[in-house]
Amino acid sequence: MKKRMSLQDKAEAALKEAVREVIINHRKTGRPIAVWKNGKTVWISP
Repeated sequence: MKKRMSLQDKAEAALKEAVREVIINHRKTGRPIAVWKNGKTVWISP
């Protein structure tokens, strides 16, 4: 039996998909991504 997703689960899945698409786009264009790590902004190269 298939379990229905809660609204929270749907929101989390949508956010993960959006982040995945952004990372793919940045890799294709060769742009770094800014992330928050240990209270500081860090740039990650593609």
